[in-house]
Amino acid sequence: MLAGEDYRASDPQLQAEQHRIRHLLARLNAMLCPYDACYRAQYEALLAEAFPNAHPSLFIQPPFFCDYGYNLHCEENVFFNFNCTVLDVAPVHIGRNAFIAPGVQIYTAGHDLGHLKRNSGVEYGRAVAIGRDCWIGGSAVICPGVTIGDRCVVAAGAVVTRDVPDDSLVGGNPARIIRKLDR
Repeated sequence: MLAGEDYRASDPQLQAEQHRIRHLLARLNAMLCPYDACYRAQYEALLAEAFPNAHPSLFIQPPFFCDYGYNLHCEENVFFNFNCTVLDVAPVHIGRNAFIAPGVQIYTAGHDLGHLKRNSGVEYGRAVAIGRDCWIGGSAVICPGVTIGDRCVVAAGAVVTRDVPDDSLVGGNPARIIRKLDR
């Protein structure tokens, strides 16, 4: 799965790992005010356990959903707003100072276009990368295998199906470059 090869989500080891993260996310998502001082230590410990490959400055506004947690690699000052979903069957790399708006969905999981293979339960994963200093607008969807360059803005509601070069504003479905951004 991590190498980009076909896998089955029903594999017992993968199901055990999904069970683990779901219990951690249930605790995270039950926190009403994780930024309050009285919850801060508990919140930080929970994030460190759930997302061991993320910088300690990661901030997630619950609710949040993902498949494994350990495939989420975040540099410093990454912020996820309410109700984001990351299907992290393959690595998701997010650069420093990235803002992820409410309702954003990041997918690394995919299914074959052919119905016979798709119906067999076989899936695939393709890594996603979001560069430094990016802003992903509300309800945007990032599809498997996409790389978004540094200093990009993805407009609200965009569906990003292909790579985005540095310093770009993209929007639409499928997302297209609207203009280059000043550095």
